[in-house]
Amino acid sequence: MRAAWVLLPALAALSAYYIYLPLPGTVSDAWKLMLLDATFRAVQQTCHLIHYLRLSHHLIVLNYLICTFDKLKSVSSEHINITDAVFDGVEVRVFEPPGKQDETLKRSVVYIHGGGWALASARTSLYNNLCRIMAESLNAVVVSVEYRLVPEVCFPEQFHDALRATKHFLQPDVLAEYSVDPNRIAISGDSAGGNLAAAVCQQLSKDEHLTIRPKLQALIYPVLQAFDFNTPSYQQNMNMPVLPRYVMINYWIDYFNGNHDLAHSLLINNHTALDVGQALSYRGRLNWTSLLPSSFKKNYKPVVQTTGKAEIIEEIPALLDVRAVPLLAENETLQLQPKTYILTCENDVLRDDGVMYAKRLENAGVEVTLDHFDDCFHGCMIFTIWPTDFSAGIQTRNSYIKWLDENL
Repeated sequence: MRAAWVLLPALAALSAYYIYLPLPGTVSDAWKLMLLDATFRAVQQTCHLIHYLRLSHHLIVLNYLICTFDKLKSVSSEHINITDAVFDGVEVRVFEPPGKQDETLKRSVVYIHGGGWALASARTSLYNNLCRIMAESLNAVVVSVEYRLVPEVCFPEQFHDALRATKHFLQPDVLAEYSVDPNRIAISGDSAGGNLAAAVCQQLSKDEHLTIRPKLQALIYPVLQAFDFNTPSYQQNMNMPVLPRYVMINYWIDYFNGNHDLAHSLLINNHTALDVGQALSYRGRLNWTSLLPSSFKKNYKPVVQTTGKAEIIEEIPALLDVRAVPLLAENETLQLQPKTYILTCENDVLRDDGVMYAKRLENAGVEVTLDHFDDCFHGCMIFTIWPTDFSAGIQTRNSYIKWLDENL
C-alpha cells in the first residue's frame, strides 16, 4: 500500500511532465492542446518503434490508427447526399445539398485534405464533417479528393491525383451532371492539401486548353515552400503542437522519398546556401525580410549559409519544383491566379508560408484576403468534434466559410 502511494504521485508527475509544454499565453484551449499533442507524440513514438522493428512503415501504422480512431460512424446526412465516385482514376467523395425549386445551378468547392501528404482521408469524420458543413452552409456541391498517400506513392503522384480529379470535375458535362455553375467553382485545401490546391491552381491557370477555371482559391494554413526552414514562424514555433519544425521537415523528406539523414542539413538551410547555384535564382522569390510585415519578423534573423551541400538539390530536385513548392513560382504564373483567401495561425511553423504567398500574389496584382488568427494553431480547423473540439476550430471554420459565402 505504501508503495502505491509513492508510485501513483510519481506516475502523475511523470505524466504531467510528458504532457506539459510551455505555450504562448494567447493559445486558446492550451491544456487541451497539450493533451492532444502528448497523445499524438505517444502514438508517433509507437509507430516509429514498429518501423524500427521492420514490422511496417511508421506512416502506414500511424494513418491506420488515425483512421481507426476517427472512423466515420455514419455516411448518411439528413440534409446532404454523400456519395463516393471516381474522377479519372482518382477516388472522390461528393457532398450534394438538395435542389431548390428556384435554383438551377449550384456553386461548388473542390476540397483537398491535409495530413502531410501521408495521413488522413476524405472519409474520416474530421473531413467528412467539414465538407458536409460547407455543403450545407454554402448550398454548394463539395468534391473532396481522396488522393493516394505516402508511402504508397510519393511526389509528384499526389499532385497528379489532385490535378486529374479537378480537371475531370471541370469538364462541362460533369458539372452539368452535378448541376454546378461553371462560373462559381473554388479550389481549396488545408495544410498539405493547401499545398496541392495552390499547385493545382497554378497548373490550371497555365492550361490553354481549359475552358473552365476556378473562380477562387482558398488556402488554409498551407505549406508552400521547402527553401527556408528558418523563417520567423519556423524559429518562433519550432516546438509548437501539432506541427513542430522537425516533423514538417520529415513530412517533406517522406513526400520526396528522400533520405532522413538529410534532415539536419535541411533544418539549417544547407540545401539553399549561397554556393548552391541551383537555388540562387529562387532566393529573391522567398526573401522574407521584404515579404513579411515587421509584426511577424520581430527580432528574428535570416539563416543563410555561405557554403552548403549542392548534392542535396541534386539528390532531391523536387525541393525547387514549383509543383511541390508553389511559393517559388515565377511572377508570370502568379499573375494568372484567381481571387485568393489565405488563412494563417500565429502559433504555426507554416504561418510565414501563407503570409509570403499572400504578399507575392498581391504584388502580382491578385486580390487577396489574408485572414490571420493570433490565438490559433496548425490544424485547428478540423478539430471541431468531441473529444478533439477546440474553440479555434469553430472560429477559423466560420471565418473561412463566411468568406466563401461572400465571394463564391
